[in-house]
Amino acid sequence: MDSEELIRQIMGEVMANLNQDNVAFDKLPAAAPSTTGAAHRVDKSSYPLGEKVPEQIKSASGRALSDFTFDKVKSGELTAKDFRIAPETLEMQAQVAESADRDALARNLRRAAELIQVPDEEVLDVYNVLRPYRSTKAELYAIADGLETKYGCTINAAFIREAADVYEKRGRLKADA
Repeated sequence: MDSEELIRQIMGEVMANLNQDNVAFDKLPAAAPSTTGAAHRVDKSSYPLGEKVPEQIKSASGRALSDFTFDKVKSGELTAKDFRIAPETLEMQAQVAESADRDALARNLRRAAELIQVPDEEVLDVYNVLRPYRSTKAELYAIADGLETKYGCTINAAFIREAADVYEKRGRLKADA
């Protein structure tokens, strides 16, 4: 099977599964405490967060949303690092998504929140090894273990293990050397 045909097959499967909730990750109960330390639970009535609860929005560097002004950018007071989103903000977005019955989006936002502490180069490496035929099942499991151990990325580790299992079933793993 050539790569174009493989892409068509995968896209066909993705399109056929849209609006289905087939991912194995459990939804957090509505009353559960935040895993990333968001101050208060929010829901779709809090959206957009920047307008409805701006005092709760902080960047990964700790800057308040009100700190982001054009003058501070021009003066150099704000740097690129100040513009990185905080895990707590992504958790609030996940809560909004859940309250709007967008569970798959909420899971994606929680995976992103976990990855904030992972260096960009490592995230790109993970992305590349997750492509079909790039890794063995053992390699993918080792990467999952590393993310979980080093960064506490339990959701992403489970996702990678699930991907490894699916790749194995579909014959998309790199052959063992």
